[in-house]
Amino acid sequence: MNYWPIFKDDGFSFGELQVVTMVDNYFGKDEILKNILVYDDGLIKGFIEMKEREICKIYVDTFFQSKGIGKELMEYVINDYDANNLWALEKNEKAISFYIKHGFKLTGEKKFEEGTTEYLVHLTR
Repeated sequence: MNYWPIFKDDGFSFGELQVVTMVDNYFGKDEILKNILVYDDGLIKGFIEMKEREICKIYVDTFFQSKGIGKELMEYVINDYDANNLWALEKNEKAISFYIKHGFKLTGEKKFEEGTTEYLVHLTR
């Protein structure tokens, strides 16, 4: 839901970027799976992917957003993995605000999101 206003692509926003679809894409990819932390209370509601101290991806299913799941995932990787940087879509103001609430700051560094015409912005703690 959060990506549709940016990409305006139903299949991408409501298909590929949904939590279960994303997790399904990782099955059998042990190198990636070892870096995935899943929020699962009987139902997979979100996950976060780490690479060393960088947050590579964080997804919370749209239905479960604003229920503290993203907050729990972020606090966990900050406290237990010393997460200290990430890239976010420049137009995803909601996500950037969320990261800033968790102590991240924009660095001013930008790069293109691979396969799109959108910019990513860098945030660090």
